[in-house]
Amino acid sequence: MIDTMNERSFLVPARWILIPLVVLLFGLGLAIRLYDITDLPLDFHPTRQLFSALKARGMYYQSLPDVPDWQREMAERQWKTKVTVEPPLLELLTVATYRVTGEQLWVARAYSALFWVLGGIFLFSLARELASLDGALTSLAFYLLLPYGITASRSFQPDPLMVMLILAFWWLVYRWGKEPAWKWAVLAGLVGGFAILVKLVAAFFVIGGALGALLGRYRVRDLIRKPQVWGMIALGALPGAAYVVYGVFVSGFLTQQFGGRFIPALLIDPVFYLRWAGKIDLVVGHILFALGLLGLLFFVEREKRIFAFGIWASYFTYGLFFDYHISSHDYYSLPLIPIVALSLAPLADRAFGSLLEVTRKTRLLRVLAVLVLLYAVTLTLWDVRSEMKSVDYRPEAAKWAEIGDILGHRGGVVALTEDYGSRLAYWGWQNATFWPTYGDVQYHTVLRGGTNDFEQRFEKEVRGKAFFLLTKMDELDYQPELKEKLSGYSIYAEGDGYLIFDLSQPLSP
Repeated sequence: MIDTMNERSFLVPARWILIPLVVLLFGLGLAIRLYDITDLPLDFHPTRQLFSALKARGMYYQSLPDVPDWQREMAERQWKTKVTVEPPLLELLTVATYRVTGEQLWVARAYSALFWVLGGIFLFSLARELASLDGALTSLAFYLLLPYGITASRSFQPDPLMVMLILAFWWLVYRWGKEPAWKWAVLAGLVGGFAILVKLVAAFFVIGGALGALLGRYRVRDLIRKPQVWGMIALGALPGAAYVVYGVFVSGFLTQQFGGRFIPALLIDPVFYLRWAGKIDLVVGHILFALGLLGLLFFVEREKRIFAFGIWASYFTYGLFFDYHISSHDYYSLPLIPIVALSLAPLADRAFGSLLEVTRKTRLLRVLAVLVLLYAVTLTLWDVRSEMKSVDYRPEAAKWAEIGDILGHRGGVVALTEDYGSRLAYWGWQNATFWPTYGDVQYHTVLRGGTNDFEQRFEKEVRGKAFFLLTKMDELDYQPELKEKLSGYSIYAEGDGYLIFDLSQPLSP
């Protein structure tokens, strides 16, 4: 499939080395993601991961025999009261596996890791179309071994699957541009449509990639005359459009889910761009981000350059549209990883081409260069592995189960806890009313223009409730009114990192 006979390569000096090297990269990428995979999903955006975990458990318990009725009812309630934005495809796959393995949270994380690694196949194939073998291998190594990507791609959320499908679509639509046949058009349309169905935001990257691949080779007036183009558009748009129509106009569950994502005032706020830059730094790093942008200038052929500009434009357009989330949720920049990976390919071409010339006559220099590359890969993986090993989240399950048992499982709890009460819900089996954090209050009052009447909120939330659970102790420093109010109630129980106030026992003034 890959002809290296007439291609000069620094990383692949002999043809037989290619397959073992690619297998090694994929093996390392998968192995590091599966390391300590059985730990609790609290290492990366636990709120989002536990959101999916609660939905999956509810689906699983719905037909699970030999469980207490109250647990089944609570699991179903926790599932059905969660908002629905994306179709629960990963959750359904996880539940199907639960029927074999039992309820094991690592199952979904393993699926996500596998999806991301499989995406590397399409990224490598696409990078091979855009650059030399050295460039494609560099793109693959960056995609598989980037520290942030390793952690993010094994999380219980649909984003790793979405990224895999986006990469598959980019490769397919680029292939169609080179070889406009119905098989590529149909496959590209189906995969692009599935990517959008998995997570609607994928539409930005599907459209950007398609425009980049097609406009790099054809004029607009020629494209609109091609039935295959209209076939791709129809297949790509239909699944997501049908889901939105059903969710908005039939069931109504999507009606309230499109608000709060675009805040026009942020676009003229310099702090927004600084926060966005901070998320970019966290995901890929400022230097690699800048090198990726510079890589655009090294695509010599017009069709490759236009395609690269298309996928970069999709990221910036997406970020400006989801301005609040792109500047506050780092995983919203997850698609940036394959974009930067592909853009580094032409830079790697130049770098390894020069390195090949420098080391051609001196074997020792070549060995030293290879040792430097091995050093970088080894230390990167060791650092990620050490970080994973340094924290064990498993005791958290027992802690929250203990809190749940103290509170009982009858409801009537207001909670100011981690992850919007998700840990309490999952391991403590509690349906608590969540008290907003200081950050939530700021978001709703400053950014969304809401009101902040503390007394009214407190009276409303505690009415009919028996307990107020506090585990985010630092919040009392940011919410002095709440601190003063809670000081008027007796403490029902306290332990390592938690306080439970008895709302039925106010202290005498």
